[in-house]
Amino acid sequence: MGEQPIYTTRAHVFQIDPTTKKNWVPASKQAVTVSYFYDSTRNSYRIISVDGSKVIINSTITPNMMFTKTSQKFGQWADSRANTVFGLGFASEQQLSKFAEKFQEVKEAAKIARDKSQEKVETLSNHSQESGRETPSTNQASSINGTDDEKISHVGPEAALLKSENELLKSAVEQSNTNAKKWETELQTLRENNARLVDALQDSSANVESWKKQLSACKEESDMLREKIAELEAQCNEASQEKQRNAQLTIRVQELETELQDKEQELENLRKQAEIIPQLMAECESITAKLQAAEVQNKELEGRIGGLQMDVEDSLHKQSNMKGELKKFMDILDGKIDELHEFRQGLSKLGVDN
Repeated sequence: MGEQPIYTTRAHVFQIDPTTKKNWVPASKQAVTVSYFYDSTRNSYRIISVDGSKVIINSTITPNMMFTKTSQKFGQWADSRANTVFGLGFASEQQLSKFAEKFQEVKEAAKIARDKSQEKVETLSNHSQESGRETPSTNQASSINGTDDEKISHVGPEAALLKSENELLKSAVEQSNTNAKKWETELQTLRENNARLVDALQDSSANVESWKKQLSACKEESDMLREKIAELEAQCNEASQEKQRNAQLTIRVQELETELQDKEQELENLRKQAEIIPQLMAECESITAKLQAAEVQNKELEGRIGGLQMDVEDSLHKQSNMKGELKKFMDILDGKIDELHEFRQGLSKLGVDN
């Protein structure tokens, strides 16, 4: 069947800096897929992550590995074969918990597989030792009870079986020695990784203290910003009230301008009416001239004095009425002009106040 994925998630991948062994170096620019794979042929488990065409995690899980949660969304483990420490940053605490639980399950499965392999090697070793102890007695019985030909025919198959079992035992022992050396190497590497992890943990603790101080400073700065925002909001409220007052004054000014236009229109009408005054004056002068001519004619024509006297009295009466009306009109015009002058003074004062 080969390798099959048994669990998949997404996370940001980091590796420990090989130079300082303290700082984290991003292995991916964004969150990538991280999967657990099970190889049924080798009975082994691996964590694999690929970013595009680049393999950034290829870690075989052993029973001695340990996944450590360093924060609510970050976890790490050391790989002695890759001689590095991998770190994963998750989007949520639940994803980190699920990944850690799966890591523990896979580690237990790897431990069971290793124990079964050791039991198999011990079984082969015990079987080979028992075969070695049984072979001399069989050969002795054959030498006592049979001829040389019978000895050869009787011992041959057992010797071949013993030889094959001895070869299997040797290969198992060599494999066991190799595994023991490998496990010793892994143990030493794990000890070194644990020492590095302890240093990294101490650095992380120091970084946490620094982050706490930075957080406290950020909180103080946030409080100051909140106070400034409150002050700005108060100023904005005052500005809004000022805008409302300005809007009311603008409306009042528009109303006054409208009234001024009405007054100017009324003044224009009065001016048009005032243009009639010269005509009336001309008519008055013309009537005076006629009166003088009539007086001359009266002197010349005494015979017509009676009728002309009546005409003169009528003309004088009309002239007196016209002068009275003209005087009233001039008084009205003077009053309107005074009102317009006072209105302009009030409008100028209002503009200065604004």
